[in-house]
Amino acid sequence: MSSASPIIRCESLLRLYDTVSGRVQAVRGVDLEVDAGVVAAIVGPSGCGKSSLLRMVSGIDPPTAGRVLIDGIDLYQLREARRARVRGRLLTHVHQRPADNLFAHLTARHHLERLERRRDTATIRTTEALEHLGLTALSDSVPHEMSGGEQQRLAFAAALVAGHRVVIADEPTSQLDSDSATAVLEAVERLAHSGVTVLLATHDPRVLERVGHIVALRDGAVSSVSSAGEQWAVIDRSGRVQLPAEMLDRFPGRRAKLVWNTTDDIAEVRPQ
Repeated sequence: MSSASPIIRCESLLRLYDTVSGRVQAVRGVDLEVDAGVVAAIVGPSGCGKSSLLRMVSGIDPPTAGRVLIDGIDLYQLREARRARVRGRLLTHVHQRPADNLFAHLTARHHLERLERRRDTATIRTTEALEHLGLTALSDSVPHEMSGGEQQRLAFAAALVAGHRVVIADEPTSQLDSDSATAVLEAVERLAHSGVTVLLATHDPRVLERVGHIVALRDGAVSSVSSAGEQWAVIDRSGRVQLPAEMLDRFPGRRAKLVWNTTDDIAEVRPQ
């Protein structure tokens, strides 16, 4: 999932939280690259660091250490006001709770028209976006008059109209019925076809069926990356290898012998 100049680049990301029981590493040493026009899913059990990672990539929460670059811009080297302007120009963050993505006093049409007036790079226009997400009948409705699924579809319609290069979405289909989820996933695919990068966290098998790139997190670290049906172990910048979870039982002592066949250029990881 990497190239010479990925649109999203994370380098050695670390995020620590202080709790009453001590310090917690929510994200530890994550390296990640995502190219333009790619839809990538972050997966893993609850508490593995998915939401913390997305909030750092979105420019919302600063990392304890490491760097986030969006389109070559190091977000956390910018002052807060400048970072907010860059975020407003480059990316959309779709929150897990649909109401958090919308203004309570604006109708669906007004949500999109305000973005269309501010942008000359819209992927599609307001009327088309409402129709594409099945929201035409709700054009004059405000969020509290919509279901959660309708609100989430409006958030993705806004991403379509905004013309942003990156969309970050946290569990975007978790509160949607099958038809609404399908409409949102079709919007995601349309964004990708227009060159927009979509990075989302999900537990939803409906999403994983339609995503070509999957990044698995375990205990705050990347455990594997899957692309085009192939799964790859990850080597971080310190040379540490994360084995896929299903292989851990083969190494009960948590020790491995590394054997490198220089003739065939094959590295083997053998149980102790």
